[in-house]
Amino acid sequence: MAEEWLTWGIPHVQRAVAEKREEKKMANKRKELYFSVDIETDGPCPGPNSMLSFGVVALTPEGEELGSYEANLELLPGATPNKSTMEWWKGFPEAWAAHRKDLQDPAEAMKKFNGWVVGICGLDYIPVMVAMPAGFDFLFMYWYMRSLGGNSPFSFSCIDMRTYVMASRKVGYKKTSKKFWPKRWFPNLPHTHVAIEDAREQGLTFINMLKENLGNSES
Repeated sequence: MAEEWLTWGIPHVQRAVAEKREEKKMANKRKELYFSVDIETDGPCPGPNSMLSFGVVALTPEGEELGSYEANLELLPGATPNKSTMEWWKGFPEAWAAHRKDLQDPAEAMKKFNGWVVGICGLDYIPVMVAMPAGFDFLFMYWYMRSLGGNSPFSFSCIDMRTYVMASRKVGYKKTSKKFWPKRWFPNLPHTHVAIEDAREQGLTFINMLKENLGNSES
């Protein structure tokens, strides 16, 4: 790269540096857009197990919903459902049925999703995923985005909600489960195990946390 710059000449180098500075300046002006994600799977590990569906809701720091995305996915070739997970699903037959209709090819779905994220952010927003737990939902999403969609428009940017609670309320991790959360954080929405519905409930809960932690000021 250094040798290439030497062949450009000083005006070309100066122009390239100016463009990079302008890009950095624009990036600093972009606000964060929070993509609350909820997924459903047939096991604990992406690759050996499959993601059944995902739902994502895009929210501004003020709580305005700019869009949502959902997809039910075909199972991965060669993947095997986890026995204990499938036993758990027997308790939610309606939710299971909702995840197994209108199935999409995972690679096509992730490419479309990545394009949707880039499009909805445009030049105004930086995408940040919100998950609970990030070690599960973001793990699957990142694997699918990178392995099947070609890239992750989020890079590694993901907020784990329990970690956020731990930092904002200055408590140990064991005191960050939902049973310790104040009722004022929760929107009046049911938790249904349907990905898009749970993503919306989770996202609005996070926005309430964010507003309270930041004192209703912009991030």
